[in-house]
Amino acid sequence: MTVIRKQDLISSVADALQYISYYHPLDFVQALEKAYHAEESTAAKDAIAQILINSRMSAEGHRPICQDTGIVTCFVNIGMKVQWEDTDVTVQEMIDEGVRQAYTNPDNPLRASILLDPAGKRINTKDNTPAVVHINMVPGDKVEVQIAAKGGGSENKTKMVMLNPSDDVAEWVEKTLPTMGAGWCPPGMLGIGIGGTAEKAAVLAKESLMDPVDIHELMERGAQTTEEKMRLEIFERANKTGIGAQGLGGLTTVVDVKIKTAPTHAASKPVCMIPNCAATRHVHFTLDGSGPANLVPPKLEDWPEISWDAGAKARRVNLDSVTQADIETWTTGETLLLSGKMLTGRDAAHKRIQQLLESGEGLPEGVDFKGKFIYYVGPVDAVGDEAVGPAGPTTSTRMDKFTEMMLSKTGIAGMIGKAERGPQTVELIKENKAVYLMAVGGAAYLVSKAIKSAKVIAFEELGMEAIYEFDVEDMPVTVAVDSSGANAHQIGPETWKVKIAEMD
Repeated sequence: MTVIRKQDLISSVADALQYISYYHPLDFVQALEKAYHAEESTAAKDAIAQILINSRMSAEGHRPICQDTGIVTCFVNIGMKVQWEDTDVTVQEMIDEGVRQAYTNPDNPLRASILLDPAGKRINTKDNTPAVVHINMVPGDKVEVQIAAKGGGSENKTKMVMLNPSDDVAEWVEKTLPTMGAGWCPPGMLGIGIGGTAEKAAVLAKESLMDPVDIHELMERGAQTTEEKMRLEIFERANKTGIGAQGLGGLTTVVDVKIKTAPTHAASKPVCMIPNCAATRHVHFTLDGSGPANLVPPKLEDWPEISWDAGAKARRVNLDSVTQADIETWTTGETLLLSGKMLTGRDAAHKRIQQLLESGEGLPEGVDFKGKFIYYVGPVDAVGDEAVGPAGPTTSTRMDKFTEMMLSKTGIAGMIGKAERGPQTVELIKENKAVYLMAVGGAAYLVSKAIKSAKVIAFEELGMEAIYEFDVEDMPVTVAVDSSGANAHQIGPETWKVKIAEMD
């Protein structure tokens, strides 16, 4: 019989969540490095370079890889011979206390993104609790924990289907992947659950993402099971889509494919696909009664030495003096370095703006979007002498429903975010001679270094969803949709899908 102390689980969870906030799994870093050296698309190669540089900076600075520090998911395997020292609290409550301590750590505060009353008032819990916890009773006398922090951008791209027993899973994945857009921040991993019931397939898919990247080892030794054969087939098909890093078109869309299966009903074939983004974050630890987990930091020399300099090929833009005529000279795929003032706003702020404009009340005092750029971001709180914490872009597609209002009623000149815009939004950008710029998702700490000052100017009660004014210097972005409506997220993948087919 092993006795596990409550405090050992709490502190281990807290330490693990801090650890994964700034340390990528090394197997994932190595897979990205391999993708970087193989990539032939300039836009995709630049994006992967920024992700790798950001990863090393986060490891060095102990600050989050991504501003979206995730919803916590735990798979807890409890040995049948385990006894808990304190039986007045549940495993869920212990894990939640670990989450609370991790996300409110003053040395490295993590962004609180979890909301109560999801179908109603959507009130932030302020400490990122509760976690999603899956508990399994297993043989043995230890407690094994797999813990991950999953960003909303990738989680939102989850796809599920009830296939016919004779249907081809790989074919469904190939058809479905392009419909997911780039909001999941490729290159990443695909976790696929097959079998069981609908909810079991989803759990299998999520659990599969806890496994290490090993697709290249599998290629070398050869597939031996049905699942391994399917992994290789889906990996090949996924990368032939040409979606590429950040959806800009390129050779690598996924760095691995994971599959878990379970027995299912004779009439059923439930399939769930969940992507992991470029901010893949997970770690595993075991408690054996001897104390809390000991998580050994990786060595910084294990990160690749990647350099990236946009200066030589980039156009410098002063946001405080940019004109409409200037904007109309920018072309899709071009790199810009932005300096000057921009405003921020994401889902909750846009909804509040809509309510104010519809009521006739108008925008809050001090908020003027006319001729300005809006950055879709919810930053992490600053520490020390930081102007702001990690502040990478959120998925722009969620703001499509507000774009007509922002262009016609507030007079914004352009938008900055990540991933593609919908066809109607692209048409609105074209009609208004506006522009959409893309910052790299998964490079939040790198982006934050370009922000020299930040202050909340409206909706302070919304926390990270408040409207900020950022003063930036040389913030790197790519023109994703120019004023003529040319769309990088359409042109890039289409071009590279053809190129990859020609390479075969």
